[in-house]
Amino acid sequence: MTKVLHVLDHSLPLHSGYTFRTRAILKAQEALGIEVRGITGLRHMADGPDREEADGLTFHRTRGAADGPVVWREWREISAFADAIDALCEEWQPDILHAHSPALCGMAALKVARKRGIPLVYEIRAFWEDAAVGNGTGRENSLKYRLTRSLENHVVAGADAVVTICSGLRDDLIARGTPAQRITIMPNGVDLEMFGQPVPPDNALAAELGLLGPDGSRAPVLGFIGSFYDYEGLDDLIAAMPMLTAEQPDARLLLVGGGPCAEALRAQAAASPAADAIRFVGRVPHTEVERYYALTDIMVYPRKKSRLTDLVTPLKPLEAMAQGKLVAASDVGGHRELMSDGETGTLFTPDDPAACAASLARLLQDRSGWEARRQRARAHVLASHDWAFNAQRYQVVYQTVSPHTVALPLSVAA
Repeated sequence: MTKVLHVLDHSLPLHSGYTFRTRAILKAQEALGIEVRGITGLRHMADGPDREEADGLTFHRTRGAADGPVVWREWREISAFADAIDALCEEWQPDILHAHSPALCGMAALKVARKRGIPLVYEIRAFWEDAAVGNGTGRENSLKYRLTRSLENHVVAGADAVVTICSGLRDDLIARGTPAQRITIMPNGVDLEMFGQPVPPDNALAAELGLLGPDGSRAPVLGFIGSFYDYEGLDDLIAAMPMLTAEQPDARLLLVGGGPCAEALRAQAAASPAADAIRFVGRVPHTEVERYYALTDIMVYPRKKSRLTDLVTPLKPLEAMAQGKLVAASDVGGHRELMSDGETGTLFTPDDPAACAASLARLLQDRSGWEARRQRARAHVLASHDWAFNAQRYQVVYQTVSPHTVALPLSVAA
């Protein structure tokens, strides 16, 4: 059995889009007969044992701390992580190292891969220098931005194979000089065992949240479930609500999640003329997410336009499509890779609350095509974003870097 060690920034039991993608990958690879483990670096900020079981998966932790000025601190972090990876390789003897961005993970894995002669696959989920700009912790073209980009280029050049989650990231790497044939796209996907069977609406929960009319009927509900970062554009969605409720007085907005912008968004909503139409739920356990999807009619993703949102495809719209929800999203590159306007989703001008409100009003006014669009969107997820199928692509990558250790399924080999 092939053994693959996944090198990670953080993991379950922490909950994030990063950890949920990792869970889906590891579970799907186990189903294909691959033995998997994960190891996290110093940025996994959670208490727990050195070897931790989470959702049936095994994760090892790196202990210690790194301090000092920029660059020196990061180099010490990489060194500590590399030492932990090396020790686990001595014990467990993996056939392949599969490192996931950020580049600190990739660099630590690269050091061990060169020392031990183990093939390295490096997977980029986002360029973290752009993510830092998007969440307000970095500036474009700053020294840290350029150093992070340079380190990523170094890891990409040294890896035996490179994986990205979408065409935007792949095209950017090619523009930097990476040969196209070295890059495989492994698109974001949905674990259909978890999200494939929508649950019926919970009327008691709807009543608790004020989403029922006087006659007990459910109001039309717009939803967002995820992290509250600035680049998600939730301030634009809240700003759109007075214009939308002027056209659709019964419309409600349900915001589930939390993050750095939560307090500012709550204050904005409280001051809005449409304050009575906006509901904040806060973070909910991942096992409860389906209950909130079930209360919504349209899931809205108003991401602001930036390098991050143009290059990176998000996971949440795919989950919504799998749940049989209509999806409306800003017309940025990452969304255009996931949906076709008027066919599987609705795209509106980014950074424009009026355009957002107008698109949502049109959707709510004419429901004649809703069911057909839901079916097309769900069919798209089944065909192109089902982890149970897409994970087989990793087999092809692994066979390329280590041809004697992986037997391909016939469906892929053919």
